[in-house]
Amino acid sequence: MKLCLPEPDYCVYTADNVATGQALFTKHSPDAVLLDIQMPQQSGLAALHEFRELDPRVPVILMTGHGTAETAIGAMSGGAFEYITKPFEPDEILPLIDSAIETSRMARMPAVLPGDGISNPNGPGDAGAGEQVLGQCPAMVEVFRSIGRVASRDVAVLVLGDTGTGKEVVARAIYQHSLRHDQVFHAINCAAIPENLLESELFGHEKGAFTGADQRRIGKFEICNGGTLFLDEIGDMTPLMQTKMLRVLQEKEFERVGGSKPIKTNVRVIAATNRDLDAAMADGSFRSDLYYRLNEFTISLPALRDRGDDVPMMTEFFFKAFAKQLGKDYVSIAPETMQRFTSHSWPGNVRELQGVVKQTLLKASGPVIVPAFLPMGFGETKSISGHPQRSWASDLETEIQSLLSDGAHNLSAEIHDRVDRILLAQVLATSEGNISAASIRLGLSRPTLRSRIKQLGVDAKGSPPQ
Repeated sequence: MKLCLPEPDYCVYTADNVATGQALFTKHSPDAVLLDIQMPQQSGLAALHEFRELDPRVPVILMTGHGTAETAIGAMSGGAFEYITKPFEPDEILPLIDSAIETSRMARMPAVLPGDGISNPNGPGDAGAGEQVLGQCPAMVEVFRSIGRVASRDVAVLVLGDTGTGKEVVARAIYQHSLRHDQVFHAINCAAIPENLLESELFGHEKGAFTGADQRRIGKFEICNGGTLFLDEIGDMTPLMQTKMLRVLQEKEFERVGGSKPIKTNVRVIAATNRDLDAAMADGSFRSDLYYRLNEFTISLPALRDRGDDVPMMTEFFFKAFAKQLGKDYVSIAPETMQRFTSHSWPGNVRELQGVVKQTLLKASGPVIVPAFLPMGFGETKSISGHPQRSWASDLETEIQSLLSDGAHNLSAEIHDRVDRILLAQVLATSEGNISAASIRLGLSRPTLRSRIKQLGVDAKGSPPQ
């Protein structure tokens, strides 16, 4: 297994029996557990329940060389994160492990609020710079108040805000301050999964429900019973999925795909979207009755450009935090560099700010951040001759106009895919195919990056599809 999980990306502890494994679990608090079903003295299915009693937030992946339908059902019904049969290739297990680690991180890594008493004794960066809910402007102070008001109330919460404003971190802060903080937390990006797969992911399916359904699958509403489910980009759900979501929120029950038996569930739902749901309801693309079910309490996140003096404070914080993470020297930001940060419009919000800071630190060759270390073109609008540059934005506008002239549809996904194919290929090439290094430069988690590489057909070493 250590060959599948190479250092330094992964730190692997091994045990040849359940007792030793539980001792290692207690000592090291791992991000995920891989558990064989066939073991001496005790079966993996029995051990699964014991690991979940130790900490139900840690994903457990069961593996066996003698898989049966009953075994798979028992594993998933018992709360396993996933079930895989041996032998398997590294390409099969790595995305699964990365997904489990990301799920564990979201459930256990503190989403630190100002003055909430969650300790971080080693300073910024140790809890993860992306895990901090930062801000001093009035709009963010109201966000903090709202989290405090609703976290312990067992109601659905709708988090609104532009892409990159920190909706996921707010959702995790609500979960970690809730009465369900010691139970399961799972997150699903509704926009990233096709409708037929999303239905199975949420509700599960019965064996034979569709082509390829060779065994029963337990969905997230069943796995998260008693816990919290974060549905990101819920505004992109199709009308059919909205109808199914409405039923489970109203009736607290659902049916697996291809099943007829109602299954009760007790899940707290936190949903988020960057869409204008008022406009979506007006044009009929989002159900008003689902909106009112989700909108028992709303938290609206401001765009970074509207947060005034938060930008210098956050820039300083992220430089300190990421410098520690990346092992880079850092002392201060030169005034002219900070001017670039404060004058930028930040269309990508906090996520863009984090990405720029990481790129700058990776390029920096000294402890003082001068403009020469900034990403190429950041904050610049004119060429040396004084004439306006033909920017990437101009090229993109031309491409969009061409697509509009051709009568193309689904433009948002098409443009994003075209840009990502080029971006991912270049970053992977620069990183020499190192997924961890590329994920840092892109500001993406490893599971998200692997998923986009596969989805877009980009070679893992950086070659774009022909």
